[in-house]
Amino acid sequence: ALLFITVYTADGFLNYVEDHCVFNSTKLDDIEYIRSYYYNKLEVTRFSSSVGKYVGYTEYGVRNAEYWNNLPGELSRMRNEKERYCLINVGNDHEAAL
Repeated sequence: ALLFITVYTADGFLNYVEDHCVFNSTKLDDIEYIRSYYYNKLEVTRFSSSVGKYVGYTEYGVRNAEYWNNLPGELSRMRNEKERYCLINVGNDHEAAL
């Protein structure tokens, strides 16, 4: 799996976004793209290409998920991340492992 983390801090609170790809082969159908939003180590919202939309895990996360799921173009942009972000990197990792 590929993993990239972006960290933000403000007033002692830790916010970060984690993007990763889960794969069993280099075929696009076998790849899952996941973006998770965390607040103080608690996952609050997640987009998964397998689910195709944002899901909230806290009250704040549910509000964010509802907003992002209804934002014009947001879901199609995130669905495209699997191909744009994962496909080339998964190919590189697969070749390196062989």
